[in-house]
Amino acid sequence: MKPVLKALAICAAGGVLFSALRAPLPWMLGPLLAMAFGKFLGADLASPKGGRATGQLIIGCALGLYFTPAVAGEVAAHWYLLIAAAMLAVLLAYASGWVLMRSAGLDATTALFASVPGGAAEMTVLGERHGARSDRVVLAQALRVLIVVLIVPFVFTGIGLHGADIYRPAQFTVDAFGLVALLCAGALVGGVLAKLGMPNAWMLGPLGVTIALTLGEVSLSAIPTWLSNTAQLLIGCSLGSGFERESLRTSPRFIGMVCLSVALAMLGSALCAWGLAVLGSVPVSTMVLAAAPGGMAEMCVTANVLQLGVPLVTAAHVTRVIILVSTTAPMFRLAKHLRRSWRA
Repeated sequence: MKPVLKALAICAAGGVLFSALRAPLPWMLGPLLAMAFGKFLGADLASPKGGRATGQLIIGCALGLYFTPAVAGEVAAHWYLLIAAAMLAVLLAYASGWVLMRSAGLDATTALFASVPGGAAEMTVLGERHGARSDRVVLAQALRVLIVVLIVPFVFTGIGLHGADIYRPAQFTVDAFGLVALLCAGALVGGVLAKLGMPNAWMLGPLGVTIALTLGEVSLSAIPTWLSNTAQLLIGCSLGSGFERESLRTSPRFIGMVCLSVALAMLGSALCAWGLAVLGSVPVSTMVLAAAPGGMAEMCVTANVLQLGVPLVTAAHVTRVIILVSTTAPMFRLAKHLRRSWRA
């Protein structure tokens, strides 16, 4: 337990420091950087088992409270933007994979699964099934999320994009019994989906339960601020734990090329998001978050904290995860078959 307790103490200190400095997303970025820095220095730290799942459970419940009937109807009216943002992610993933393959000397399989923003754990498992190097996939996925989570909130805060969201949660008051019931229901569904192999089960399960309750106008409880901050701390701690000293020390060229490919993907997604925002008459900031190549939980938390289009951003990333996870493996097999046929 000592490595876990030390990690939690360091992450809490990082959250307090970033909060005092009024940094964006202090309870995610502070713990993430504190944990990553400690791991890089060789400290004996470990994120708590199930910590990321617990954080996703809480965040999923918090996001689901935004989906009132009126908001859900508005999100559904922009379905074409959700599909377009998801397809954009597919194209950018293949482009980023090509950049990694050409510049970092990776095989095509590893390069692809290291670039697809469909969830680090899911892409690692799928990559291993098809012969990818799991160590490279894990490191690239962790770097992708870190870069996006660091850059986007600071840029948005720097240019004053904060507090512009007209949406508010359906439930404002915290009820102890209702809160326990909500979290238990989310945990039950999340656990079932996890057993069935559903990607991002601990996010999608609680999110789906809370959306169903909110649409049915069943109000159990709001998510208290301290609990939301704890969830962000757990997610940040888990993300930071992926930066092992040895893997970073022995892969400078690979790390540099991953950073370059992520930067290009962010630029491409931002430009395309601007066009989609104009097409759909939605705020550009909302579409940038919806199309950003970061993790689902991290981008949804960013939208929530900065109050920028929470329902649309959440729906876009759910759509993206479903499409990416369900199509990456079949498309990869098809590409390999076509490549063999071409060579023959």
